[in-house]
Amino acid sequence: MQRSTALGLIAATVLATCPAAQAAPALHFGPCPEDVSTPYPELRCAGLDVPLDHADPAAGTVRLLISRLPARDPAARRGALLTNPGGPGGPGIAFAGSLSRRLPDVVLNSYDLIGVDIRHTAHSTPIHCVDAATYWRAPLPDPDAEAARERNWRRAAEYAAGCAQRAGRYLPHLTTPTIARDLDLVREALGEQRISFLGYSWGTYLGAVYGRLFPHRVDRMVLDSVVDPSRVWYANNLTQDVAVQRRLGRYFDWVARHHGTFGLGADRERVGTAWRAVRAELRHAPRGPLGPSELIGITFTALYGEDDWIRLAEALAAFHLRGDDRPLVGMVVPKDAATENANAIYNAVECADAPWPADRATWERDAAALARHSPLAAWYNLWSVAPCRTWPAPSGQPVRITGAGLPPVLLLNSVHDVATPYAGALRMHRALPSSVLVTERDSGTHGLYAMAGSAEIDRIGTDYLVRGSLPAGDVAVPGHPKPDPAAPGPPRGRQLVLR
Repeated sequence: MQRSTALGLIAATVLATCPAAQAAPALHFGPCPEDVSTPYPELRCAGLDVPLDHADPAAGTVRLLISRLPARDPAARRGALLTNPGGPGGPGIAFAGSLSRRLPDVVLNSYDLIGVDIRHTAHSTPIHCVDAATYWRAPLPDPDAEAARERNWRRAAEYAAGCAQRAGRYLPHLTTPTIARDLDLVREALGEQRISFLGYSWGTYLGAVYGRLFPHRVDRMVLDSVVDPSRVWYANNLTQDVAVQRRLGRYFDWVARHHGTFGLGADRERVGTAWRAVRAELRHAPRGPLGPSELIGITFTALYGEDDWIRLAEALAAFHLRGDDRPLVGMVVPKDAATENANAIYNAVECADAPWPADRATWERDAAALARHSPLAAWYNLWSVAPCRTWPAPSGQPVRITGAGLPPVLLLNSVHDVATPYAGALRMHRALPSSVLVTERDSGTHGLYAMAGSAEIDRIGTDYLVRGSLPAGDVAVPGHPKPDPAAPGPPRGRQLVLR
């Protein structure tokens, strides 16, 4: 992997201040691919070739696809707002389309909204490591069962080997700093001296790295659901396990408060017993594509927000109380080629960004220790990144985030976030002296601005993006209301993908 040394950082700064040193071609926008233009016909797309290796431009190029929604009010336009949905591996163009339906009009009046499928994702020279239909055929092996451990390690090694075979030449250059440099070439091709940035989840780390490499190219920056920059990436995955277990308890509390609706128990312990009984039954006899791994995945995903809380509780009740597995089976989402592409990028970037333990004993010791008090995802989360143990590209050292030279930055995080635990937002806040942190209390929603329905967070984010105004200091706002099973609303279709 190409990792920034002090000399590399100086070179990056020179390039940022002297656009002629590495001129990017102008973008020519036209129709987007059909899968984007059908739901979002207002978007226009353009291709941009960037170096495969920024340290060796002669080594070839990879092609990125970029989308743009021009500012609705040219007189009010103040620049370009680049967006990223997280992952790493989230399809950025589709996400920008989704944001075009969520962001306030005053933001859409003020900015060209820009989406980027980062290198090797979605429409940007995509890669795959395995055949999705065979490798991801459900049900997957039980993540917790000791009897399945050898099989899970073999699958992890098979995945890493598949990446080497299918995408080996790209893997050394699939890193967060490389992607940040790609974004600066997007900025240049857009003809912008500075850009604003709205990043969620892993996108917050991408934004922080961009700000480290190109601080004077940043206009305004919103980092929403914030990655801990000091624990990239092995330790971050461990902290997720603790956070998701605490969030699971709060979910069980919510289910218990609605015992009259769901019938799963009137306290946390009884609801937990019901969930574990479903898992035990699936261990004994999986139901089609639904096994214990899928149940854990469904539960983990539901804890990113509250959109699926009612549906999951109803499905658990149908299975546990009435023997009807159809609602829970219906929540299994098959992993298709697009999902496999996202998974490939997720592993590739995290594996190459930072060191990982080389010996199985360390992984197993840490997972076993966590499983004693945080059992939901201790092993499940391990297997999601286990290919990093034998990853075929070298790992570097994470970029040290300092915030030097950055303008004011807005950080947003819920206090019970499972994917980006709150302690990480505090560490990012300390690393970025110009930042202001807005916390949503009594909430675990992952992705807040224009996502969670918090009027106060939406107001703060919009005031900052449009007028540059921030609270005088850190702010804690009330949590948004929890779902009411007596009056369920339609799902909001969230697209954040960091696991």
